[in-house]
Formats: sequence, C-alpha cells, structure tokens
Amino acid sequence: MTTKSTNITWHGADVTQEERQNILGQKGAVVWLTGLSASGKSTIARRAEQLLLERGVTVYVLDGDNIRFGLNKDLGFSPADRTENIRRIGEVAKLFADACTITLTAFISPYRADRDRVREIMPAGTFVECYVNASVELCEQRDPKGLYKKARAGQIPEFTGISAPYEAPAAAELELVTGDLSVDQAAMAIIDYLVKNGFIKA
Repeated sequence: MTTKSTNITWHGADVTQEERQNILGQKGAVVWLTGLSASGKSTIARRAEQLLLERGVTVYVLDGDNIRFGLNKDLGFSPADRTENIRRIGEVAKLFADACTITLTAFISPYRADRDRVREIMPAGTFVECYVNASVELCEQRDPKGLYKKARAGQIPEFTGISAPYEAPAAAELELVTGDLSVDQAAMAIIDYLVKNGFIKA
C-alpha cells in the first residue's frame, strides 16, 4: 500500500534493540494463530498468554473480534476488507514485537498472501505462523457462537469454510491439530517453540 502522507520522517529509538532485550530478558515475536472459526485460536492464545505471564514474560493477545470493535470497526468481511484487516494488524503486531513483547494474534486470516505480507514486514525469524488445524466438521460441532448454523442458513455471507475460502499454510512453523490436543498441550507447544528458538528463557 502506498503511503499517502507527505513531509514525514521515521524517528528511531534511542534505546537499541539489544538493550531492550537485555532489560526485559526476552525477544519480540509474533505468533500468528490462523485457522477456521471455532478451531481454537483464541482459546489457545489466551491460555498461552496466561502461562507466559506466570513465567514473567511480557505478552499480549491481539484477538480478531476485539480488534473489530475499535481499530478495524470500519471493515467488513469482503476479500478487500479482510486483506486490510490483516494488513493493519500486521503493522500493530510489528510494533508490539519491536517493543520485545511476545504477541499472540488470533485471526482467521484466510488468505495465504495476506499472512505472507505480514511475514515480509517482520524482522527475519520473528514471525511464527501457527496453523490451528481443525476440520470444518469439528468446528461446526463446536460452533460456540452459532456462526456456522447461521452461515448454513444463508444469514452470514462470505463465511470462511462455508461460503468463502480458507487457504491453509503451506509451511507453518507450528501446526496444532486441536482434535488431538488439549488446550494446555497446544499452549505449551507454543511456549516450547519460543524457548527453543531463544525468544524467552526456559
């Protein structure tokens, strides 16, 4: 997207990234949970957040529904709006990660190209794509918000997995098959990845 603003200058921080990491004892990362509605993204992200906070890690969850109450309340669910939704969240997540926060995002983010664009704006290695893998059938069985029922009845147009496509990651850093894992097991898989790759201490 082309920047429309003119006469602007990027202002760098006086604190180096290394200094920030040493003070906080962690590195910034964006763990991007993607998957169908009701696959378990928000539940896993919230549990991982809780477990990380108990370890003293600075962490925050950016949740898809919550963001649409404020920052992205002007966007709908058309393909163009979905792309803009993810673009904005990617920029916000990048800022959080730059502040050395472990940022967990829970967004359907159905288009592979949109997720790849977020990866491209992040420093190498700091974008962790996490595929929360659950079949449409399993998600429909869960359906805590009743969205699949409404989508099947034609009450929700462009509903991912029913009347709109979902493009699964081709090579995600993490894949959580939620039909086979408990919430705690899935959350710990994320934490183990962060420890193994040096974002947080063991």
